[in-house]
Amino acid sequence: MKLHSLAAAVLVSFSVSSGAHGANTKEIVTAAMTELMIEKNVDAIDTYFAEPYIQHNQRVPTGLEALKSLANAAIVGNPAFKYEMIRVLADGDMGIVHGIYTGFGETPLVAFDVFRVENEKIVEHWDNLAPVAAKNPSGRTQTDGPVEVTDLDMTEANKALVGDFIDTVLIGGAFDKLPDYFDGDNYIQHNSNIADGLSGLSAGLKALADAGITMKITKRHKLLGEGNFVLVISEGELANQASAFYDLFRVENGKIAEHWDVISAILPASEAANSNGKF
Repeated sequence: MKLHSLAAAVLVSFSVSSGAHGANTKEIVTAAMTELMIEKNVDAIDTYFAEPYIQHNQRVPTGLEALKSLANAAIVGNPAFKYEMIRVLADGDMGIVHGIYTGFGETPLVAFDVFRVENEKIVEHWDNLAPVAAKNPSGRTQTDGPVEVTDLDMTEANKALVGDFIDTVLIGGAFDKLPDYFDGDNYIQHNSNIADGLSGLSAGLKALADAGITMKITKRHKLLGEGNFVLVISEGELANQASAFYDLFRVENGKIAEHWDVISAILPASEAANSNGKF
């Protein structure tokens, strides 16, 4: 695979920790995002993507022709556009990218992009985007913190831990079991409205309740992980609005140590540009 110089440089930074867990997927997704989003090379679509290309972004029609049209109009033809790639993970044939888009609108957008790779080509895409917000009460942004993938031998155990947390606490409502998943109050939070620690999480949830804002997760759709990072894609409601929740967790010594998220409203099917569904 021939990569542009910038793509090669990015690959080096991630390949150290990729090991065999989705290594080829990670290379393909990293190169595709680098060449298309950073270098603004539309030809990258022909290199790294293939039909049938299934699009789950509800504002974009499915297929590669729609992707090319979007790239030409909003990326290549947009001097204000830029992309910052912060984290890249892979779980088998699924690649995950955490980054920031600038130039799609007046406000930069923090995003998770998830790609499915088949026969060394990207054939499916999911994402969740939300406006970049001010630092949270603990002074953290929505994207800062560790990026290195470690503990590859703990991937499945870490996925099981996070999956159980989502199912038992956030979906099942067993909030009395919350301390079982954390190392006391040692918990780093990147949600823009919530402070560090379980105490910060409890205070944040109480503030939402006091403001009459309900938040609930009703279904887990995907559980993806590599080493110390686990991404959960789920759906539910925020303030009575059907919403998609992308939650990234960092696990350390068998406990949840850090959390990033992107929450976005789900469009009604009648307003979507494709019929593939958000999930």
